[in-house]
Amino acid sequence: MMEMEYHNPVLLKETVDGLNIVEDGVYVDVTFGGGGHSKEILKRLGDKGKLFAFDQDPDALENKIDDERFTLIHENFRYIKRFLRFYGVKEVDGILADFGVSSHQFDVAERGFSTRFEADLDMRMNQESELSAYHVVNDYDEEQLKQVLFQYGELRSAPAMASVIVANRELEPIKTSNQLKQVLKKFLPPKHENKVLAQIYQAIRIEVNQEIEALKELLLQTPGLLKEKGRLSVISYHSLEDRLVKRFIRNGMFEGEPERDVFGNFEVPLKKVGGLIIPSKEEIKINNRARSAKLRIAEKL
Repeated sequence: MMEMEYHNPVLLKETVDGLNIVEDGVYVDVTFGGGGHSKEILKRLGDKGKLFAFDQDPDALENKIDDERFTLIHENFRYIKRFLRFYGVKEVDGILADFGVSSHQFDVAERGFSTRFEADLDMRMNQESELSAYHVVNDYDEEQLKQVLFQYGELRSAPAMASVIVANRELEPIKTSNQLKQVLKKFLPPKHENKVLAQIYQAIRIEVNQEIEALKELLLQTPGLLKEKGRLSVISYHSLEDRLVKRFIRNGMFEGEPERDVFGNFEVPLKKVGGLIIPSKEEIKINNRARSAKLRIAEKL
């Protein structure tokens, strides 16, 4: 499987530049996918450098890179510290994360990620996981559904949508993307149908894959894993993720404010490097899915 068929990496140069790579360093690509970012890191590493990559999607294993400096770990990145320890690694020089759903996952109809295809409700990045989109839509109670749609889809109609889903699934299970679309048809105005559908799908996908919890767990582990002056380079695609990344870099926490000393100062484990980086108009023309990407870079103090 060719990399370009699997996923065209967003902000490739900028994200890898952000790691400030040293030739004999140890790096981690926690979202391997088609291997685009990993290949770029390997180009910049010397013979003694090491790259570890994580991906929970079995399809990504087909893109494994044949290089003795490279190790692909078939696990969720939320377990980064545990699995690096297994390989005898306690500290690394840099961590890269690209939180987008891969083009491959969107383009394979039966995975159920895309609003473009009729498919069973699935959306699992780890196909061995028990929780699927079907279970969220058919088994969650009305309050749980409302919370998922409101929190992760930022949908103002979430209470009414949840009520309609519950009423319809009592008549028959909602098994496919087209069934879900028909059930929620009155919430899909013709001019904005694709936008609202994308928000609904995003909300269910985030819940199915526990994406927000996994992101938080990853970020909390980074200060303990990075060496002094080690770098974190992170691409987010929606405001929920970006807000968490921004707050963690700024405050070392996700909510509230850190404790300040008598002079009003506070200590954080990371400091931001540069400002927010977004794709150029040229990159968005080539790869439309890049349009919502936001890159933030931080360094261990």
